[in-house]
Amino acid sequence: MSSARRNALMLINPNARRGSDTLDPVIARLERGGIDVKVERFHTPREVSADIERRHNEVDLVIVCGGDGTINSAAKGIMATGLPMGIMPMGTANDLARTLAIPDDLLAAADIILAGQTRRVDLGEVNGHPFFNVASMGLSADLANSLSREAKRRWGKLGYALAAARVLLKARPFSATIINRSGEVQVKTLQIAVGNGRHYGGGTVVEANAAIDDGHLDLYSLEQDNVFRLLLLLGAFRKGTHGAWEEVRTDKCVEFDIRTKREMPINTDGDLVTTTPAHFVIRPSAVAIFAPGPARPGR
Repeated sequence: MSSARRNALMLINPNARRGSDTLDPVIARLERGGIDVKVERFHTPREVSADIERRHNEVDLVIVCGGDGTINSAAKGIMATGLPMGIMPMGTANDLARTLAIPDDLLAAADIILAGQTRRVDLGEVNGHPFFNVASMGLSADLANSLSREAKRRWGKLGYALAAARVLLKARPFSATIINRSGEVQVKTLQIAVGNGRHYGGGTVVEANAAIDDGHLDLYSLEQDNVFRLLLLLGAFRKGTHGAWEEVRTDKCVEFDIRTKREMPINTDGDLVTTTPAHFVIRPSAVAIFAPGPARPGR
């Protein structure tokens, strides 16, 4: 580890689930380790990448404090500047941190940044909007629409579970066309998800062998209209083995197009950002994130 001091821009989302936690011990740990920290708090997602680009000549790295939505907001700025990113997992699900084996303990997360090891990871993109974990339409978009910021802060993962139960009871299939380099297929589905990383939705696995640096996207389409049968699938989704069920269509590619009969909202890393028709593409090795070395899927 170099003895030269480094400068970090620390971006804090005060609205994150743990946004009111004090970061003084974390900042002290970083500064003792040779990183001088410049702190900025923001209140709207659009500020995050703008701040990174505006201040990139002043700093050597960026530290993002928040959940998956906050980290997503930093993606364009990180790509544009090439600065490495550290993560302080302070959200509800923290799926990107889970994918990269970054612990919820903030002092331990600070130690990972101090160690200086970075891992280059892919970014997914849908209609020009980046995503680290998953972009989806159907059930998860309905869930994102129904789960308020207040509910996430108050109830955490329990809030997700309660909202998911309400969404499932009202779920109705929709018609879609999935297009990739091998052709196109018509489906009637409850959800289509396109994954870049490994985890989403509080620890659910996109696909058993998915990795955030494997250079492709993993798609699944949930073609089941029986809610009670769907409940049987939940365990498979937690392990990423849902592709073995006949009700779940899976595919891998570097580019997808999805069209629907009616315009449908698309959820990226927990936020609704665009609608169908949707063009998905992978951006390999797009950003560097401070993280331990990659683990094998399933570990």
